[in-house]
Amino acid sequence: MNPARAIRVEFQKPWTVPGARGLLTPDPRIRTLCRVLVSYPEVRHIVPDRVTLDPGADERTLDTVARFLQRQQWLVKAVALE
Repeated sequence: MNPARAIRVEFQKPWTVPGARGLLTPDPRIRTLCRVLVSYPEVRHIVPDRVTLDPGADERTLDTVARFLQRQQWLVKAVALE
């Protein structure tokens, strides 16, 4: 069985303060962002710095989610596929 695929998120400076909860921050904009992310059936988990997808997730889905996160320039500095 293949390991789950993941997208690691690096945040912009205002979102990297000590104690920041990343994608689990209660900010309404981030909560909306997470609602969009979980609308993809392949998304398994969202943790503070990562979005995990099913091992069998299509490469196009992985790229789509990564591009979506990159467009959130107010929050995301960079993304890396794992």
